[in-house]
Amino acid sequence: MKKIICSLACIALIVTGCSKNDEDYVSLAPEEGEQYSGGVATVNNATEEAFGFAYTGLTSDQATDFGVGNSFFRQTWVSAPSSTTARDGLGPFYNAVACASCHFKDGRGRPPMYDGELGRGLLIRLSTSGINPHGGSMPDPVYGGQLQDNAILGPTIKGQIGITYQIITETFADGTTVELQKPIYTINNLGYGPLASGVMFSPRIANQIIGLGLLEAVPEATILGFADEFDSDGDGISGRPNYVYDVLSDSQKMGRFGWKANQPNIKQQVAGALSGDMGITSYIFPDENCPPGVDCNSIPNGGSPEITDISFDRMVLYSSALAVPIRRNYDDEAVLRGKQIFGNLNCIACHKPKMQTGSSYIISGYANQTIRPYTDLLLHDMGPELSDNAPDYLATGSEWRTPPLWGIGLVQTVNGHTNFMHDGRARNITEAILWHGGEAQASKNKFKELSASEREDLLKFLNSL
Repeated sequence: MKKIICSLACIALIVTGCSKNDEDYVSLAPEEGEQYSGGVATVNNATEEAFGFAYTGLTSDQATDFGVGNSFFRQTWVSAPSSTTARDGLGPFYNAVACASCHFKDGRGRPPMYDGELGRGLLIRLSTSGINPHGGSMPDPVYGGQLQDNAILGPTIKGQIGITYQIITETFADGTTVELQKPIYTINNLGYGPLASGVMFSPRIANQIIGLGLLEAVPEATILGFADEFDSDGDGISGRPNYVYDVLSDSQKMGRFGWKANQPNIKQQVAGALSGDMGITSYIFPDENCPPGVDCNSIPNGGSPEITDISFDRMVLYSSALAVPIRRNYDDEAVLRGKQIFGNLNCIACHKPKMQTGSSYIISGYANQTIRPYTDLLLHDMGPELSDNAPDYLATGSEWRTPPLWGIGLVQTVNGHTNFMHDGRARNITEAILWHGGEAQASKNKFKELSASEREDLLKFLNSL
């Protein structure tokens, strides 16, 4: 009988991970409901369509609007005049012919893989010194605030983006080395003369668009509660909000969308993308983007505005109502260890694990939800290596908004790549962490001290999101 009892005790030790020297081990466990990253707007899907599902609680009218908005998001715009009058008016200058060209399957873009590849989600913002009347950046006087690298038949293309890479090597404490690619950008074959002296380039990659409405539903007070602009708690993290121009209210509002939180709401984000990326006018941005010397009034357009108000609002609803994929393997022991490491590295100082939405929103079911986006929607100084040196409202050249992490583990499945950071320079999550500097330098240094197995657990956690 004693032998049997001993054997059972040994089995128990193996199962719980305890030993004579580790008798106080407590098995990790997930939080209740942790797998539902988007609260009620969580979809149980991990296929290549994982980012494309609507929140199931939409009203029948909203569901119809979602479907129409989806069609406008995915289908190609053409130059005017065209028999396809609902979708003509492309350009005259543009980066892509459809929203889905950059946000393929509602997912994430990437840098070009070779010279001349277009429409994969990378664009270059242009700015010069000074501040415009609304507090934003001054555009290049000829090429505007964004380089469109394509044009319809007739106008000369503004220019083409060139990228070369500088190799930077990082070494872990265990001797493992990782080569990082630092991109260096040029604009070639300029069609309308030289760029302004001292012009600043700010490369931006198209982000996945899941959960945007949930983030918009978070009260401003919640986001401000995360802020610590002067690092009063002394942890080295000093997130702060950006305040930007809201066109419809003609006032300054807190920014929460875009890589530098330079858009105050989804509506203006969508309108800005239609205008800047495709040259489509809307009731928010009714003017064409034309360099001086190009008479856009002589170029056929698709109406004034080129997207009707109702179609535009349906695109906004679509962009607001995309659900968030459910967590995978959230209760796996290695994933839970990785989650613990994520906290120990203090990544949660910026990538806030969870928050509550407010009591009301245009999508009523989004009210009073616990969501887990892993962001604080604030600006953080990420250090000189990530700086684009281009201010954007209150954001400095080295400040970036904390991107949400939900869905990060499905980017490979949906989009066929794992390029991360604001310009896609990181080729995987490990490289993305190693690019962190500034306020995140201490967390990065701790990451480099981890063992190979600890790094693996951390990646398993991140890939479960």
